[in-house]
Amino acid sequence: MYPPAAIRIGLLFDFPQGNGGADFEASLRRGIAEVAAGGRLDRDLEFLRVEATGLPIGSEHALVGGFRELETAGCLAVVGPSISDNGLVIAPLADAVGLSCINYTGGERTRGHYGFHYQVGSLEEEPVVLAQRLASRGLLRPAVVFDRSPVGRRYAECFEASTGSVGLELAGTASVSPVAQDVKAVIERLRTLEPDALVYLGLGVSSRPVALALADLGWDIPVVANSALLFGYLRSEWRDGWARWEYVDVVADDNQRRQQLLADAPAAAGPMGCAALDMGRLLAEAIVRADHLTRAGIRDGFERVKRLPATCGYEGTSLTFGHQDHGALHGDYLVLRTWADGRSEQVPI
Repeated sequence: MYPPAAIRIGLLFDFPQGNGGADFEASLRRGIAEVAAGGRLDRDLEFLRVEATGLPIGSEHALVGGFRELETAGCLAVVGPSISDNGLVIAPLADAVGLSCINYTGGERTRGHYGFHYQVGSLEEEPVVLAQRLASRGLLRPAVVFDRSPVGRRYAECFEASTGSVGLELAGTASVSPVAQDVKAVIERLRTLEPDALVYLGLGVSSRPVALALADLGWDIPVVANSALLFGYLRSEWRDGWARWEYVDVVADDNQRRQQLLADAPAAAGPMGCAALDMGRLLAEAIVRADHLTRAGIRDGFERVKRLPATCGYEGTSLTFGHQDHGALHGDYLVLRTWADGRSEQVPI
């Protein structure tokens, strides 16, 4: 008897990977193994990796070419991209060819009929968390610096919309290039407005020059930031510049699944490792639930996944997809943390 063919899954990396995506794939496989251990998967999954650097440092052309390569290779689903700018490009392409994609960006507008979304952050919800946190600290007149990009503009738009309900008044705003190297003049200009806090909103590359500018100016001001500071898990040399900044993360100390992962595989228990593990589980559960092992069948399978305990977020966060509900994480999945002494620590609230 012939063995069943493996199910091919595409991995679309839209940002340079230090090891070609091997660690990410290993975490995906860890999640798949959880489901396979129950005997419900009747065949193997194989992964096809493509590195196609998209925006802001690459190009739309490279990104689209990478997606087309995975689509023509016969993948039944794709994991990626990771940046909202690129999720906006891929979403209509996925719908056009009928290929389910799970992106792990922060933008809810990256979802579609075939577009599923594991929220490693949220352009729409993080600003609410930050506005509420500032209000709770009595910091009512913040200034905002944001990336001049779809990510930064969406963050800034949602932050401004959140201010009135919690009693904040913007002292001023300024935009910078998402790949800026020197923003000292911008920060100096915001300082003249005499805000009582600074808000950074962007992809993350420009957060480093913001920190350097604050240090050069000797401006000691409370800073809050979006999930851009997840870069600290990769760039240890950036962490001290963000000392005492509060930022939005997706991993919590009280999450029992993450605690077990820390015990079993500490190196895989960061935000991306936790997210990849969960996405592996979602993939496997969608395949198990598919009535027909086709692209359309996998899409329907995703919508049947309900209330799995999540590895990201506070304890009680769950994974659920449904009809016109393609955001995976439900509950308190956004966690306030800060970088201190080279480590990310949860902020008690």
